[in-house]
Amino acid sequence: MRRYGKHTDEDDIRQRPGRKGTRPRTNIRPKHEDAAEGMVLTVDRGRLTCLVEDRTIVAMKARELGRKAAVVGDRVALVGDLSGKKDTLARIVRIEERSSVLRRTADDDDPYERVVVANADQLAIVTALADPEPRPRLIDRCLVAAFDAGLEPLLVLTKSDLAPPDKILESYGALDFPHVVTSREELENGGAADRVREFLAGRTTAFVGHSGVGKTTLVNALVPEDRKRTTGHVNAVTGRGRHTTTSALALPLAGAEGWVIDTPGVRSFGLHHVDPSRVIHAFPDLEPGTEGCPRACSHDEPDCALDAWVEEGHADPARLYSLRRLLATRERREGD
Repeated sequence: MRRYGKHTDEDDIRQRPGRKGTRPRTNIRPKHEDAAEGMVLTVDRGRLTCLVEDRTIVAMKARELGRKAAVVGDRVALVGDLSGKKDTLARIVRIEERSSVLRRTADDDDPYERVVVANADQLAIVTALADPEPRPRLIDRCLVAAFDAGLEPLLVLTKSDLAPPDKILESYGALDFPHVVTSREELENGGAADRVREFLAGRTTAFVGHSGVGKTTLVNALVPEDRKRTTGHVNAVTGRGRHTTTSALALPLAGAEGWVIDTPGVRSFGLHHVDPSRVIHAFPDLEPGTEGCPRACSHDEPDCALDAWVEEGHADPARLYSLRRLLATRERREGD
């Protein structure tokens, strides 16, 4: 039996309210102008530990942020319970614009980018001189990622009591970036930590390196006593270290202003996301010479104008060799 007549109007139809009410949906998002500013210290299974003033706050990401994820080093805006008391939870409602983003991929064929850290100023590339053996190809890849992200690289060579640093330093001398050589004995008495700290003061520095190179041991020498992390050892059979750092963590630099970000040890450092044309920006002495290059020049081909630029004495040939070695990094695996 028909309930309504032939000429019913929309106003005649009864509308049953849904379970969530009848309030219309809107794309307008709250501005949260009174939100507190904070910094993400670490991320663990959807919970983010943030520093707000002098308090450590546990927070979760607001739904309104969509798929945008906050990472260690991000400056964020938080609302909710900001007391920092046990079992309280705040909400991240805004991720501020980033000054830098360090990314990597699992390998060169993987299009999925993983953001390692945000808002860092410097990338400390930590490698052991022995036990395990140094991997120059991994150093090259980290350098390319640093140059692409606009970070200043710092090479930290550990375990100099087991092998001399001369060969590695000679290999990277033409790149003209700072380095520090440390030994296990120096780390124990604090001398090496003081020299490294000079390069970190006033900066946010991300530490990267493969497992077993002494990265976390070095970080522990640089941060307050109550913030030290667990360290591991190198497997005598495989020559590889054991992962003891499972998530990135930002720690305050002891004895000076600055932040140290310890990251998990890496087996590989993919560069699928890096546009090779941007690497030249890290070589200001060579960049003017590219004006005569053919379009889409790889800077490693017969018509490249950089060869003539160097022959004319505008730059050191070793610098051109270093550039081409870095540009070729994507075609080589770290273990090659």
